[in-house]
Amino acid sequence: MTTSSRQDDEKGRIGRRGLMLAGIQLGVITTLALRLRSMQVEQAEEYRVLADGNSIKIRLLVPARGLIHDRNGIVIAGNEQNYRVTLTREEAGGDVEPVLRRLARLIPISDARMAELLAEFSRRSAVTPIVLADRLSWEQFSSIAVNAPSLAGVTPESGLSRAYPRAGDLAHVLGYVGPVSDYDLSKIADPDPVLMLPEFQLGKVGFEARMEDVLRGKAGQRRVEVNSAGREMRQLSRQEGEQGATVQMTIDARLQNYAAQRMGTESAAAVVMDVRTGDILTICSSPSFDPNKFVRGISSPDYKALMNHDHRPLADKTVQGVYPPGSTFKMITLLAGLEAGVINAGTRFFCPGYTVAGGRRFHCWSRSGHGSVDVVTSLSRSCDVYYYELAQRVGIDPIAAMARRLGLGQRHDLPMSAVAEGTAPDRAWKQARYGQAWQVGDSLNASIGQGYVLASPLQLAVMTARVATGRQVAPRLVRAIGGVAQPVPEFPDLGLTPAFLRLAQAGMDAVMNGDGGTARRSRILREDWRMAGKTGTSQVRNITAAERAGGVVSNDQLPWNRRDHALFVCYAPFDAPRYAVSVVVEHGGGGSAVAAPVARDILLFALAGGLPPLDAVPDDQRAAMEERHNAMQLFIPDAPRLTRA
Repeated sequence: MTTSSRQDDEKGRIGRRGLMLAGIQLGVITTLALRLRSMQVEQAEEYRVLADGNSIKIRLLVPARGLIHDRNGIVIAGNEQNYRVTLTREEAGGDVEPVLRRLARLIPISDARMAELLAEFSRRSAVTPIVLADRLSWEQFSSIAVNAPSLAGVTPESGLSRAYPRAGDLAHVLGYVGPVSDYDLSKIADPDPVLMLPEFQLGKVGFEARMEDVLRGKAGQRRVEVNSAGREMRQLSRQEGEQGATVQMTIDARLQNYAAQRMGTESAAAVVMDVRTGDILTICSSPSFDPNKFVRGISSPDYKALMNHDHRPLADKTVQGVYPPGSTFKMITLLAGLEAGVINAGTRFFCPGYTVAGGRRFHCWSRSGHGSVDVVTSLSRSCDVYYYELAQRVGIDPIAAMARRLGLGQRHDLPMSAVAEGTAPDRAWKQARYGQAWQVGDSLNASIGQGYVLASPLQLAVMTARVATGRQVAPRLVRAIGGVAQPVPEFPDLGLTPAFLRLAQAGMDAVMNGDGGTARRSRILREDWRMAGKTGTSQVRNITAAERAGGVVSNDQLPWNRRDHALFVCYAPFDAPRYAVSVVVEHGGGGSAVAAPVARDILLFALAGGLPPLDAVPDDQRAAMEERHNAMQLFIPDAPRLTRA
């Protein structure tokens, strides 16, 4: 091959290689151009969102919790301004201790609190804000805000916190809110993201817990720009959350306040119901506690003091406490006997002071006996022997059925914590519970509200309302939600024979107004407010034969926790029932001496719409009532009301 041919061949190969290289370059450029076009045009929105995600954060805003009003529109659970500071570990670069040390120069953080915070940060997610301190003063809050640029991950916040302006008056029925715990989250299958926010407050117990979904509201959100260190630079937009619904309860805050003060330091409970609607006007347990302390974080000494108190201030005795109802149960036994046809209006039994059954002697409270006793007198003088005789004739099953018919032995559906069912025992119940047959002695004990029978103050109020009206009155606590009134139910007739019901009512009237009535001293003098009632005293210890022979030890000579419970139920006005009341005083002694005066005064407050008039009580009690009222710090309805800050 000549030199010229070789040169031409080489040039051809170079030209082909150049064309190939140019083609490859053109292909790469074309591919890049198409890719850029796709990213800039077709996928522009997707990448814009991704780019924003690097510098923009969405933060949830805690909604304002719904307010709770009493029946008259008075705020009994509201919200108040709260300054707090939070810290997010991720935004602090992962190591929070140096930030906490710097923050401790601005606000007090003890070594113990520092250790608690570090432990909490180690447990929680790095993106979860932790509350370092709340209820800060304005000066502390301002100081943190000014120094925020040097405190990575620290956010000063202004929000709302729950507050209970009536403090202990409504603590048991309202309950309280508190920070969301790991235990709370473990009980929720799919928790609302707002629950993860450090400032969110969840209903823990009581009405607050049972109405959580209504009161919570819906979270808002704000878009903020943050720098590469995660520090917030500016707010781009803000959408406020939706406040929870305002709930109006049936409770009368003024009456509740009076009941709490009237019970004083006793370990007691009182319930007031409107028998026409089932509205609970008062449901008060004593002694009480301040729920605001739980919202703010109760101290260990304060909590121990509540736990160790022998009167159990944390327990809601109105619905959680169950007690032998004593002689307040006798209307049930009487109506069971009348409806079963084993007695009638003219049936009389002789009371020598005791009855012998099953080889045992069952005593009447009156050691000398009551003599010949009829239906009305059996209630007015609370003759135990009458009911011992009646129980042997009617049997326990009809008595238990009547108890359930009148509201005992069942859990009433109220938005409160741990509402007790109580016990209306019968043969099947004892067999299932203890594997034992029912004995005649069990029936005698049950006939006077002792033995296995247990009832809460709420159930006793329901029982009284049903006896007063002959209808299946059911309690309710919610009057309106979000301004929408809840319907008042039509209570069906209990189906009791009217004549028999009138006999039970006449007996309760004689308790208060008859010459030998056990509660005559607690009667109401005004005829238009005439009251019917029933005393009860339930034993908490066994009285031995030896003690009876030598003389039963009086309650005031016994240790407090071995004294009898004092009970009383009543309703008024007698001719047109409006309110039913039950009062239980733990270890108070006699129902007529201790519980009846308290119930009478609470009932009078409801009837009068304010302080009971002195002329409604017997002359010899007026000075004491006036002195008692002068010592009270009564709730003034025109006082400032707590709303949103």
